[in-house]
Order: sequence, then C-alpha cells, then structure tokens
Amino acid sequence: MSDDAAPTGDREADDDEWPVSLSGVTETVVTTRGPNDRWNVAVLGLFADEPVTATTWGATRTKRNFHRQGGGYVQFVDDPVVFADAALSIVERDDPVLEAAAAWARVVVEPIDSGTDDGTEWEQWTLEPVEAAVERTTVPTIDRGFGAVIEATVAASRLGVGGYDDSKLRARLEWCASIVDRAGSSREREALERVRTHASW
Repeated sequence: MSDDAAPTGDREADDDEWPVSLSGVTETVVTTRGPNDRWNVAVLGLFADEPVTATTWGATRTKRNFHRQGGGYVQFVDDPVVFADAALSIVERDDPVLEAAAAWARVVVEPIDSGTDDGTEWEQWTLEPVEAAVERTTVPTIDRGFGAVIEATVAASRLGVGGYDDSKLRARLEWCASIVDRAGSSREREALERVRTHASW
C-alpha cells in the first residue's frame, strides 16, 4: 500500500474529525514513515485537548519521523500483543495501517513545546486529522487484563530512566502480572510475556 493511496475502511470518517471520541489520555498505536520508506510502529498517548496533543519522550523514531514527514497514522487497537510490541520493541511495516486497527486517522503534526524532565528530552505536538476511517465495530467489554498490560508497558518503558525508581517499577510490573494471571485472556498472557522479553524483566 502506497502513502498516496490510503486504505479505506468500512465507514469513512469526516476528514477533519477523529473516528472515535477522545477523553482523558487515549492510548494509541502510531505509524510514521522512516528514511527507509518503511512504517515504524510505536505507541502514543493522545491528550483530549483542543486541539489534541501528544508528547514524545527522548530521541525516538516517532519524534524524528514527525519532524521529517510532518505526520503519520494514529490507530486505535484492542490487541494487547500488538500494543506491547509497539511499546517496547522496534517494529516496522510496509503499510501504514495495521490489520489490528479498528479505526485510524492520518494526522498532520506541529511541535508546540519542548523541554527536559529529569534528564530526558520531551517534545509536545498538536495532531490534526486530515483523513480517517472506522474499519470495524465491536461490542465493548471491560477486561482488567488488558488494562494491566497497558500499565505494564508504561512501567517497563521507564526501567533504567533517570527520575524513576527501578525497584518500584519492578514491583508495579509484578502487580500487573498478577492481574493478568487472574483476569487476563490467553492474548493478554502472551502480551505480558512480550513485555518480559522486550524489557528483560
């Protein structure tokens, strides 16, 4: 799939609107095109501001590609394995939209602020959707295991980062693992094993 011919879903969203309602901080997967013309897959938290904002931490591929390309594809996924891989490993794809995406939005981004927090550089961006689609709809369910996987990826990504206590992070990881063990599906258990592998935890 070329960048010129964006994928089409079951329902096209309005070009200038997000395909889902945003509130608080919505965890998403983002793909950005790198200098090798492949799409890097990472996670990105969207803040439901007006306009929507997100912050990149460190010299990540997402940050570099945002500066290079001025945008990417924000995707809403409910597969914990896809999320864990995106959060903690280097994943590249030939196509910008993942099969796991229930909805997506192609966005243009603008840097609006930057700074350093406990030795880690950060940059804040606005994100404006210019094209969007809903690929599939499902009946929502509440799964504590999925939430625990998300929290585990956050804790794992902070291991060894200045300003964070590794012992507290590892205790948090063990707590997340206990939730997945009690309440998670086989997919969440697989995702947690990916967290262990990617983070050497």
